[in-house]
Amino acid sequence: MSTYTVFLQQLINGLTIGMIYALIALGYTMVYGVAQLINFAHGEVFMVGAYFGLLAYALLKVLGAQTNAFFLFLPGIFLFAMALTALLGVLIERFTYRPLRDAPRLAPLITAIGVSFVLQNAVMLIAGPADKSFPAIVDVKQIFFSHVAFTNLQFVIMLVSLFLMVALHFFIKRTKMGKAMRAVADDREAASLMGINVNHVIAVAFFIGSALAGAGGIMFGMYYNTINFHDGYLAGLKAFTAAVLGGIGNIPGAMLGGVLLGVLETLGAGYLSSAWKNVFAFFILILILLFRPNGLLGSRNVKKV
Repeated sequence: MSTYTVFLQQLINGLTIGMIYALIALGYTMVYGVAQLINFAHGEVFMVGAYFGLLAYALLKVLGAQTNAFFLFLPGIFLFAMALTALLGVLIERFTYRPLRDAPRLAPLITAIGVSFVLQNAVMLIAGPADKSFPAIVDVKQIFFSHVAFTNLQFVIMLVSLFLMVALHFFIKRTKMGKAMRAVADDREAASLMGINVNHVIAVAFFIGSALAGAGGIMFGMYYNTINFHDGYLAGLKAFTAAVLGGIGNIPGAMLGGVLLGVLETLGAGYLSSAWKNVFAFFILILILLFRPNGLLGSRNVKKV
């Protein structure tokens, strides 16, 4: 296999996992943009989304849904899990972060870490500590282009991720609520004086960000075939790194950061050592914080959504 072929193979693999990172990173950056809060429980919401996907699969099977009805079965799983994770995100915001809205910044940060541990241990107690096998919702088939393997599952992950990102971009730029979110991100007090319900806008940001994390959790389970209660910890940190890489508070930056992180991580693992795969993400984070703390697309005003 030529060096060029190996590079293309690693690039495809990196784009696939990078799309998942981007979906999770969008939740971090949206919440930070409108609420000035780093929601460190977001990685656990992603993990819970994978378990909700597993639950949706089981329920659909009980109801007699045919797994070979691909275009009906897969959207049902996504809608179920995304709806529940969105609801979870709203509940987290309402009962843990909203009461601390005017508290010193350290208080909600510590609370976020506490919520993260609560979710992680709750899933461990309910589902058990052992890895869960994620069902093969898509019948994986390999397609070869000049010795480069590309699966239909990778195509589905990229297509769904791209669709969700474009839909989010349209929502932020073209809808009334999207304009309200941008107004709150720019100046919360002025937006409130103009009649915008700030609490409602922040809740919507949690709703959408958590739904996207739920979709990412399902695709993560589909791609790796197993899920565990601690998956959200590492994936969440990597997605946070992606958000910082692109520019925290910047939605296009989160998309770019997720994809770049996935590609760089995969290339590093392929060319250097897979044993150091998880180190590359945090090495990149250190470099970004040292030399470009506002991120690739970030500006001095990091509130921009």
